[in-house]
Formats: sequence, structure tokens, C-alpha cells
Amino acid sequence: MHLWNDALELIEANLTEELNMADVARAAMTSEYHFRRMFSTLSGMPVSEYVRRRRMTVAAADILRGDGILDVAIRYGYTSAEAFTRAFRAVHGISPAQAREPGASLASQSRLSFHLRVEGTTPMNHRIVDLPATTLVGLRATVPVVYSGPNQAIIDFERSIPAEVRERMAALNDVEPRGLLSVTAGNQPDATEGSDVDYWRAAATTQDTPVEFEELHLPAGTWVVFEAEGQMPQVAQQLWADAATEWFPSNPYRWAPGPQLMTADLEPGSAQGTARLWIPIEPE
Repeated sequence: MHLWNDALELIEANLTEELNMADVARAAMTSEYHFRRMFSTLSGMPVSEYVRRRRMTVAAADILRGDGILDVAIRYGYTSAEAFTRAFRAVHGISPAQAREPGASLASQSRLSFHLRVEGTTPMNHRIVDLPATTLVGLRATVPVVYSGPNQAIIDFERSIPAEVRERMAALNDVEPRGLLSVTAGNQPDATEGSDVDYWRAAATTQDTPVEFEELHLPAGTWVVFEAEGQMPQVAQQLWADAATEWFPSNPYRWAPGPQLMTADLEPGSAQGTARLWIPIEPE
């Protein structure tokens, strides 16, 4: 993980400069897309948010030292004191002027570092699949990105789909990926908390699309498919974590642009089941 820590050092050394994430990704010897996607998965926040918090943490020290607000604003890439004040307040909850008052409470974003954990004694069940161009058909909702905790918009959307509609959707599935799919599409690799993403409940099919459903087209590509059994939703969430912390660092692939797919086959009357996570990949 030393290359990823080199990338973090590059961020830290350029907090007062305009950061080019392609250069940061090169320091980690990977693509910008893979770096952004892996960073948000590992840290629970987009790299852009981490940079903003680090800048405001360091800027707070400059403010407390007595530097002029406009001088600090320009130092950290803001064109006006007003824009800097908005960013400062978003992180610290108070304005730069209020931060100078006795007893003012400030937030602090610690520097991140990545460490290799000696694990891997339990093999990750996975397979590499070359999938031809595929059509998914189903229902779509626009939901906010949520990095921690349940996504209520997704929960509400899932509850709104009648059982008979799910059955008609499932009956269309005649090709890989098998099963009813939960699909996230259209999101940026480091989408900010609350930004919009398309969430689908869909099935892969070669049949004509019924008028009640929409289509999502997947281009031909290579996917890694992870599988695990256990308690839902914990086992599904653990697949995401294991993919980022164990599989990608140990294999010559990186995350490729495209939707992510998940299936969950539950045992009747139980929260136990089998989860399968599909992630598009490309060779390093």
C-alpha cells in the first residue's frame, strides 16, 4: 500500500495548489477512476471531500494564527473571502471570524494512511466473466448517495414495487447475470454524499422490453463476480469491503467505469442467503 500512501503525501504537499487527480492516481500507479472509486470505498468519503476537509483543517490553523481571511482564502484556491467562508463553515460549522473567538470549537480531518492487514486466510469466492453486451430491463429511481447507514430512498423504492411486478421482471431473466439485480448506475467514482445516482431493480434479458419497464444497456466487458453466504444485508456489505481491501490489492485488475450489480437470494422466511456482487474490471 506504499504507493497509495505516496498519493496521500502528494495530496498533503499540494493543499495550497490546484490538485490534478490524474497525477495523484499516477502516484498510486493506477487509473484516476480506480483511485477515486477505491478511495471512497476504503475511506467512506470521496477523495474530493477529503481534500476539502484537509484544506479547511490546515486553513483553520492559519486563521487562528491571525492571517487575513482573504489571504487564507487565496492561499487555498478560493477567489473570494465569501466563497472561502462558505467552505469553512461547511466543515467547521462556524465562520473564520467566529473561529477566532475564545472557546470556539473546530472540526479536524486527520491525515489518512493506508495499511496492509495480514488477512486472506479465507479465500474469496469469485469468478472472472467476459460478458457480452447485455440489456437490463426494469424500474429505475433517482436516489441520493449515502456512504454510511441505510439509504431510505432505496428502501422506499423497493417497497413500492408490487410482488407481481417483481415476478414479471424475474420471468424475463434468460441470460447472465442471473436473478433480480440491484443496480447502481450513472454515479461518479467519488460522488459526494447526497448527490443523485440511478438505482435500478432489473433483470438481464434477450426478450422484448414490456412497456412497463425501462432499459439499461451494458456494453461488452469483463466483470469480477464475488459470492458469499450469510446474514443479509451484512454479508452483502462485507463483499464490498473485501473487494476493496483484499481482492483488488492482490490481483492485476482495476475498477472499470460502469454500473455495479448485486443479487441476493434469500432462504424462505429467513434473512440468510447468498449475495453476488458484480464489478466491471480492466487489466492493470
